[in-house]
Amino acid sequence: MPPTTPELISPRSARVTAARRLAKRNFRGKERLFLAEGPQAVREAAAHRSGSSGTLTELFATVEAAERYPDIIGEARAAGARVHLATDDVIADISTTVTPQGLVGICRFLDTPFEDVLRARPKLVAVLAHVRDPGNAGTVLRCADAAGAEAVVLTDASVDLYNPKTVRASVGSLFHLPVAVGVPVEQAVAGLKDAGVRILAADGAGMDDLDDELDKGTMGGPTAWVFGNEAWGLPEETRALADAVVRVPIHGKAESLNLATAAAVCLYASARAQRGSGGCRSVTES
Repeated sequence: MPPTTPELISPRSARVTAARRLAKRNFRGKERLFLAEGPQAVREAAAHRSGSSGTLTELFATVEAAERYPDIIGEARAAGARVHLATDDVIADISTTVTPQGLVGICRFLDTPFEDVLRARPKLVAVLAHVRDPGNAGTVLRCADAAGAEAVVLTDASVDLYNPKTVRASVGSLFHLPVAVGVPVEQAVAGLKDAGVRILAADGAGMDDLDDELDKGTMGGPTAWVFGNEAWGLPEETRALADAVVRVPIHGKAESLNLATAAAVCLYASARAQRGSGGCRSVTES
């Protein structure tokens, strides 16, 4: 019978203090560890492996959460993670959310070297250039995962992949596809071009229209979409690196689309073109 008494009761304990520090980037970088919160992220972390080791190293859970998600607790233990039952106060102290869900995992860094991304000859890639908002970055990562992209690249001017808000906004997609980090945008574009990937810069002021690109049949080959900062878009020097600068057409009266919405439209357009007349496989298919 699983224990029902929390073993961690003090937010001041050494174990809790070490976990809490991972909310700060410098400590994450030093330890090469990050926090994943909530049942979805923890479940995906338990299933993921970094090389020969499990990605999830520790799991903090309230008694209520352990009783509600016994499968996740079992998966965490099976993955070799240490599981600590903790009080609500301890979980709240570690968590970076206003309303913690009772599960907080500590995970090993899992980013992929850019050279490995290129070696895999990807057909669809999302490149985040100068994206500073962690929620946007995580949501674009989730969109890329849903559209079937084979990699995401965060340039050196973009937000930290392991920012708790980025991890949360990815809703587990962080654990599904290769993500390269800290790559200068010029290096990212040059490497992808050498790998036979066409570079499309997404920009509201682009000369090329996404509908026209689809009609011309130019989007069926390997493609990398470059997405910029939501506030000011892509700088001219970055747009100049692309094979085409493409805008999402606005057919109604909206002034613009936010970054994540535009990314979803662009990535799904490429996914549809690459799959031909058969279309995308629906997640509802058996």
